[in-house]
Amino acid sequence: MCQGGDEQAKPGSMIKLYVRGTISNLAGFGLLASIAHFLDLGRYVAVASGIQMAVFILHGMPQRSEKFYDLSGSFTHLSVVATALVSETKVRTPRQLFVAIASVVWMTRLGTFLYSRILRDGKDGRFDNLKACWLSFMGAWTIQALWVTLIQLPVVLLNDRSDASATTIADFILMALWLLGFLLEAAADTQKMAFRDDAANRHKFITTGLWQYSRHPNYFGEILMWSCMAGLASLSAIRQGIPSLHCAWFSPAFTALLLLRVSGVPMVEKAGLKKWGEDPAYLHYIKNTSCLMPWFPAGEPPEKKD
Repeated sequence: MCQGGDEQAKPGSMIKLYVRGTISNLAGFGLLASIAHFLDLGRYVAVASGIQMAVFILHGMPQRSEKFYDLSGSFTHLSVVATALVSETKVRTPRQLFVAIASVVWMTRLGTFLYSRILRDGKDGRFDNLKACWLSFMGAWTIQALWVTLIQLPVVLLNDRSDASATTIADFILMALWLLGFLLEAAADTQKMAFRDDAANRHKFITTGLWQYSRHPNYFGEILMWSCMAGLASLSAIRQGIPSLHCAWFSPAFTALLLLRVSGVPMVEKAGLKKWGEDPAYLHYIKNTSCLMPWFPAGEPPEKKD
């Protein structure tokens, strides 16, 4: 049965949730099966899917809780990376070790940040509607399994085989850019959390720090990081003549799709317009501040004329 809160969901809402759940689960498992088959990455798909379904069945569904959603995602990332590192490859290049270590550093910071946020807030509003129906809620966990698998493609594809190509200046440039992306995301998240923790800012929106140069600097850092990871895989693909390594670009492509078209920018800015849509200062900020890439700040909004 689909339920919302303490009351039974309306028939129309129930149907929509079942349809949404059916689509998200079929699409998620279908893409996971495609990755397993066409890229021969079945073990990684099994690890990601198994962990997500186990947490959903043991905690998420019976408790109708997203408390461990982000934490389980971090553990799934770690498990997929660990699986790649215990593959048959005996000697690993600096490139292979970098993408694995960088991924662990990224998942540790992001997972800790997201888990502390849900402990502080008590819930994640993204799941309010989905939790009303087990099938639609399950879809969120299926999509997370897909997200982990796609995101980790650069790490998995590089570490699942021997890498005989030399490490060059181009690799080090991409590694440095990854570090830049990591620092941007971490700084943006920290600045926003500090802003929200200040009681004086309870009903305000952030336009300071990195947020004066971009409406979503954390998303820019995220996309930059995984683009650099994919770039490292492509460099190895070119040098070794292994075209399948170029599939690592599905990682930043999927990240960008989620953040720019699905659960990132659209949801955040819809909520912002609902809350501050009649505030001229907010509209000025939205209109004149770069959405993603840090750029010139919007400046002070024009004063109202009498």
